[in-house]
This record gives sequence, structure tokens and C-alpha cells, in this order.
Amino acid sequence: MEKIPTSTLKRLPQYLEVLKRLKKAGLREVSATKISVFSDIHQTLVRKDIAYTNISASKTGYEINPLQMAIEDLLNWSDTSSSYLVGVGHLGSALLGYQEFSQRGLSIVAGFDNDPELIGTKVHGVPVYSALDLTAMAQKEKVRIGIITVPPDSAQLIADIMVHSGIKAIWNFTPHKIIVPPDIIVEYVDMFASLAVLSRRLAEQH
Repeated sequence: MEKIPTSTLKRLPQYLEVLKRLKKAGLREVSATKISVFSDIHQTLVRKDIAYTNISASKTGYEINPLQMAIEDLLNWSDTSSSYLVGVGHLGSALLGYQEFSQRGLSIVAGFDNDPELIGTKVHGVPVYSALDLTAMAQKEKVRIGIITVPPDSAQLIADIMVHSGIKAIWNFTPHKIIVPPDIIVEYVDMFASLAVLSRRLAEQH
């Protein structure tokens, strides 16, 4: 399978949002220029990114429906993957209740925690199990995606357990950089880095 640059993968969802908005407005075709304007991404990059879908533009632009489907296929969003979330605190609970994930190929099928009051309950309809059950369940269900929303000092331990359990991709919502074997995919959601930029830019306005 062709390896697509990470920068392209991060831009493609922005194009999808543009396509959905335009489709909702009744449009059936869209030009790279229009996608560029709505996504605030240079049209040269837009064309280059869309080329990975193998969808060709006519003189008037791209047909929205086929392009949307092609981008979703490229992102593997049409093939829903089951995932486990570890750390059912405030952030973890919020993610369990976020309905948009299922529309983007991710289904959180179970949560794990070490809080006795949470174990055996359901949060937003998702069952919560003891963290001690993670390995056996992941190996049995062949779950390949793990989401870490535990306190930062527990992130490495949970990552080690996930790797041992056969999980191949980890979405880490903690600021702690985890060490994993080279064949394990790790994606960080660094909210503190975003907050740092936001806070500094706000201060610079004064």
C-alpha cells in the first residue's frame, strides 16, 4: 500500500468537512480553488493531496460524492476499527460519548480503569472493565487500537500493557512521550502545546 505523507493525512479531513458543507448547500461539484478558499490551504497542495485519491477533475471541478467517498476510503474511515480506551476520567468519559468517532472509522468498544466505582458500569453506553482485564480481552477480540487518557505518569505503563496485548496503534492524549517498539504506531494529541500557543498569542495582543 502506498505510504501517504502525514501532512497530507492531516489535511484530508479538512477537505471532507468542506465537501460536506458544500453538499449540504446543494452543490454537486467543487473546484480545487473553492476547496482551497474554504480550507485555507493553498490550491497547489489541495490538488497534490487529492491526487492520492485517483479522482480526476473535469473542466468544472470534482464531483463531490465520489471525491468524498475516495477520501474516506483513503483514510480507511469506511472500515470501522474497534478500539479500547484506558482511563475513564473526565477526558476519557468525554471521548466515550463523542459520537463523531464512529463516522470516522473508530468505534470505542470498551473502557478500562482501576476505579472500583467505574468497573462494571457503562459510560455513554460503553462498558467499563478493570484495567487488569485489558490484555486477555485485547488478545481475544484482536483489538489493534488503544487510546490512553490516564494521568501522564501512568502513560508508559499502559503503553507497555497495550503493546504486550497485541495493540498496534496508540492514540496518546497525555503529554508524556511513550517508548514503544518501532513497529507500533503512536499519535499524540498534545493539548498543552495547543494551549501554550493560544495563551502566548493572547498575551501578544496586549
